[in-house]
Amino acid sequence: MILVTGGAGFIGANFVLDWLAQPGAEPVLNLDKLTYAGNRENLASLDGDARHVFVQGDIGDTGLIERLLAEHRPRAIINFAAESHVDRSIHGAEDFIQTNVVGTFRLLEAVRHYFNALAPQDREGFRFLHVSTDEVYGSLAPDAPAFSEQHRHEPNSPYSASKAASDHLVRAWHHTYGLPVLTTNCSNNYGPLHFPEKLIPLMIVNALAGKPLPVYGDGMQVRDWLYVKDHCSAIRRVLEAGRVGETYNVGGWNEKPNIEIVQTICALLQELQPAADGKPYTDLITYVKDRPGHDRRYAIDATRIHDELGWKPAETFESGIRKTVRWYLDHPEWVARVQSGAYRDWVRVHYDAEPVAG
Repeated sequence: MILVTGGAGFIGANFVLDWLAQPGAEPVLNLDKLTYAGNRENLASLDGDARHVFVQGDIGDTGLIERLLAEHRPRAIINFAAESHVDRSIHGAEDFIQTNVVGTFRLLEAVRHYFNALAPQDREGFRFLHVSTDEVYGSLAPDAPAFSEQHRHEPNSPYSASKAASDHLVRAWHHTYGLPVLTTNCSNNYGPLHFPEKLIPLMIVNALAGKPLPVYGDGMQVRDWLYVKDHCSAIRRVLEAGRVGETYNVGGWNEKPNIEIVQTICALLQELQPAADGKPYTDLITYVKDRPGHDRRYAIDATRIHDELGWKPAETFESGIRKTVRWYLDHPEWVARVQSGAYRDWVRVHYDAEPVAG
């Protein structure tokens, strides 16, 4: 069995679904706090699947973590659990410190004690994989080389600072205590099940509702875009063959400015579901004041994971964004429930306090 933390969020849920879709997949113990972006409905297709055990809980709850480790004895832990929205971190940094720093520390400590008690042959194959972000590296100049694993951490927001701290903790627990860790730093993910506060799902949802499409500043902030299912395959590959103690940057080789992303979404929607009033979706683009500390450019050099592990993304941006827009068009009920908060009622009705299959 593997333990996935944060497995009801956007990337975590996609990873759990992707993992269990592989032939001969090991069962998943899925721990998620179910905060606003952790949606139990993301995993509805696994209801009744004995290979998936879901537990609502916090990585900072040491007693719970110790009990789950002792009971289920996972051979690997993949840590997605994190507060991840920059804007929210600016307005309320404490939650980010508690989850991303304190929570990671407590998880590492519980895992360290569990690891030390394993039989030697079980310790040999055990891994703790920490999923992080390119935002820990700071901001790049327009002509600067992309972030490599050697780039130093220079975070500029409370969110990225909290993730940088968690990266350092993971590294320290390896070098000080011998915990067999792996770290991945990914570029901006997009795809199905993305909570509509981030750029791509927000633009899709707002456009379909005829609402303004808010673009920060001049819209020329550049990001490297990674389709979420490609990210999942990269994590599986790093877990399978990554060198203990190493960091692997995961990127899509798709650097694009935000305004181009918005224009692409407008064009796809114009093709797939034109607005009822006949007006182009681009009319909804609205430039707003830039947010504080907004990094100008991120870009990932994913050479190491390609050269060492043979991984590369399967999707181009053009194919991935089309699949993403299509998914949101096909799942309006998911969007409506997430926006209304009705999915929280769904959790209360369908979720038992004890771990349940599915």
